[in-house]
Amino acid sequence: MADRPIITRSGAEHGGTAQSGGLALVTGVGRQHTPATRLWFGKASNRPGFRSLPHHHGEAETGAYVLSGRARIYFGDGFREFVDLGAGDFMYVPPFLPHLEANISVTDELWWLACRSPENIVVNLPDVADESLAGYRRA
Repeated sequence: MADRPIITRSGAEHGGTAQSGGLALVTGVGRQHTPATRLWFGKASNRPGFRSLPHHHGEAETGAYVLSGRARIYFGDGFREFVDLGAGDFMYVPPFLPHLEANISVTDELWWLACRSPENIVVNLPDVADESLAGYRRA
């Protein structure tokens, strides 16, 4: 166990992070480069109009915070349900919930902070057609 704080400096985050469909995701605190064994904490960037693949996070509970931009989280049967989030919004994603996240802006980047326990588990699922996602369009 560490006897002092472990710092990950900006730009030194771990980039070999499990992710979904090209999402830009980096680890700030995790097994990859700290002694953490029951926590993953990182940041993600969705470029304008980007969406992830459908996925879930296995047994992990996920907390997320939108730093900037507008997100839409699709879930439910055929990913027909959704919730929208903006800067300052927090979100909890329960274990094993299939979902995908989209940047619903075609001009502005979306930035997230996310944490998972016990670690960053990402299980990608078969893709769905863009047209099946209400209100979604690529940049």
